[in-house]
Amino acid sequence: MEQRPIVEIKARRDGPYKVTGPIRLIDADGNEYDLAGQGESVALCRCGGSSTKPFCDGTHSKIGFRGAERAVAEADAAARARRSRGPRPAD
Repeated sequence: MEQRPIVEIKARRDGPYKVTGPIRLIDADGNEYDLAGQGESVALCRCGGSSTKPFCDGTHSKIGFRGAERAVAEADAAARARRSRGPRPAD
């Protein structure tokens, strides 16, 4: 049985998705992006600010983008801290 190459998608901290491995990238109209010259990996925008979408152009660092996984973790930690303090006394 032929073993397929592994494709890895990594959400970089407050940055793009780094996709490593053999992929085909198709737009909403069914057109394939030319990935020749991209090397082993591509960085895909997840901040929404790139002028070269779907590719990352580094805008995330200029606009202070925070990845959702960190924002959710911080919100969960804040909620746990509030719960651990118990109910607030009534006025």
